[in-house]
Amino acid sequence: QVRLVESGGGSVQICGSLRLSCVVSGYDTTKYSVAWFRQFPGKEREGLVNIYPDGNTQYADSVKGRFTMSRDFDKHSAFLQMDRLKPEDTAIYYCATGPRYVHFRETWLFNTWGQGTQVTVSS
Repeated sequence: QVRLVESGGGSVQICGSLRLSCVVSGYDTTKYSVAWFRQFPGKEREGLVNIYPDGNTQYADSVKGRFTMSRDFDKHSAFLQMDRLKPEDTAIYYCATGPRYVHFRETWLFNTWGQGTQVTVSS
């Protein structure tokens, strides 16, 4: 059974940092894209970044230069380092996996999702 578990969320003050983790179990993550999304209350999920099996990443403009995604194949994990956080980054953050090369804008192609982790940034 495929399963994704996020961790690392929490509360932080403006300009602080958090590191989210996503552990994938149930299949070979080297063959899939992994992405991070977030969701504000009452809004659609917003794609932030994806990482391909070859390690290439694509970032949304809203987080480019502040967030960094990485993955560790040996640990079947993906990470999201979030720096210079702003109150408007407050949301529930999700990781998801999809076919080998899929961009975060193609949300509908990501077929396995974690349960989400809350990130709260206070001013």
